[in-house]
Amino acid sequence: MKGKGKVPTIALSMALVAGALAGCGSNNNDKEATSPSASQSPSASGSASQAPASETPKETKPTEITIMLPLNTSETPPDTIKNEVEKLTNTKLTYQFFPADTYEEKLNASLATGSLPEVTYLKNQATFIQMKGAIRDGQFWEIGPYLKDFPSLSKLKEQILNNTKVDGKLYSLYIGRPLARQGLIYRKDWADKLGLSAPQTVADVVAMAKAFTENDPDGDGQANTIGLADRNDLVYGAFKTLASWLGTPNNWGEQDGQLLPEFMFPQYIASMDVMKEIRDAKAMNQDFAATSKTDQVKLFTSGQAGLYIGSMADVDSLNKDLVKNVPTAVVETQALIKGPNGELSTWAIPGYNNVILFPKSAIKDEAELKGVLAFFDQMMTPEVANVMYWGIEGTHYTVVDGKAKASDNKELTEREVKGFKDSVIGESDTNGMYEGYYTLEARIHAEQFTLENEKIAINDPAAALDSATYNEKGTELASIITDATYKYIYGKLDKAGFEKEIDTWKSRGGDKIIEEINAANHQ
Repeated sequence: MKGKGKVPTIALSMALVAGALAGCGSNNNDKEATSPSASQSPSASGSASQAPASETPKETKPTEITIMLPLNTSETPPDTIKNEVEKLTNTKLTYQFFPADTYEEKLNASLATGSLPEVTYLKNQATFIQMKGAIRDGQFWEIGPYLKDFPSLSKLKEQILNNTKVDGKLYSLYIGRPLARQGLIYRKDWADKLGLSAPQTVADVVAMAKAFTENDPDGDGQANTIGLADRNDLVYGAFKTLASWLGTPNNWGEQDGQLLPEFMFPQYIASMDVMKEIRDAKAMNQDFAATSKTDQVKLFTSGQAGLYIGSMADVDSLNKDLVKNVPTAVVETQALIKGPNGELSTWAIPGYNNVILFPKSAIKDEAELKGVLAFFDQMMTPEVANVMYWGIEGTHYTVVDGKAKASDNKELTEREVKGFKDSVIGESDTNGMYEGYYTLEARIHAEQFTLENEKIAINDPAAALDSATYNEKGTELASIITDATYKYIYGKLDKAGFEKEIDTWKSRGGDKIIEEINAANHQ
């Protein structure tokens, strides 16, 4: 069946509960939840240890596990997938879904009151950083020593596990993601009409954005199109990807033997200059710093904008909604964009987009922990991973050429599978689930570009490093740079003004962060 295989000390204060994570960084999920969802049922306590499925007698009492996780759809999924997983794993599962856009608040409140369930998903990498104080306080189980006892869990990639360690110890399982799937999605029909080839350089991207704005690519004789659709996200929106094409370090970079933040490098300034050039030319939505992802997507799918820089995997949903409005539209993907000196580079995530923690307040002893880990060991078998990621064969997908071809009923799959898909640990080459079968040419190219991107990916050299000051003040300090970046692009701040904001960042704790990161790097 296999396819291709510090929040300071978090005995949290009420002030922290109210807002420390509220300003957490961007989420890279495909969608944001738009309506609240209550938990399906009260937390169930875990039970005794459970052996892997192949060794579990039918009469063994199901292991009861409660799982809290963010919901990236507008509605809580029905029990279709949950029921199937329970049969395959001899478990009784209670999923507590909470909307992704308010998930940090729920996470904080539950942590403060000791009411986290046995399995607690975080939201993203930024949330994980914020939880390290609680981890150090001993509020979660260390699981590293147990993984060798589980045949599937022991397959998780060591490099990615290392990126999630805290003080050299492993407390989490990770939800794997391709290292570098960022790129360009554009209107090929517009490009063809204007005689433009696929962009090869950053200058080409800028030229295309301007042409899509100025040269009437939709042929209606009106000045009603723009080049780039962007949103209020400097990471998963256009900026970080464009910056990486220009050689900007990924969060941290090395200079004269010292690690420094990305915004202290000249390439960061150059990237802001490019974004400013596009905005000054009115070749993008002028209010992008106040634009949500939903509105960004609408700019593209309505036929108004012709460029989208972000996850190339978004091309399927963008195309689906675009052709409803513009039936003749043709989309394409592009990556491997060269910088000014002809070099190729792009940024990489640390191999995961979220992690799972196991609270000691809910899991009372080692036997109970092993029972919960046994469930995740089973999740990492092809049979269970496919159900959770793809759904039920014949209903949500079919197998074509050894790959999973998603059903044309996207709404059904979104409603029934998406909530569980986002929770699958590992990746196809560790859990054996099917890789995707795609028919949209732009998505096929996106998958190929993703593999090529890995060869030129810029890793974050500080991904596994830690700074107590960053854990305490990182989110607050990051807002200084984020605001300064937007102001620079909007023309409200010049280079000297931006550098003054860097000095502010340094004086308020940034210098200490640099010192601590470098100390950790040399341990």
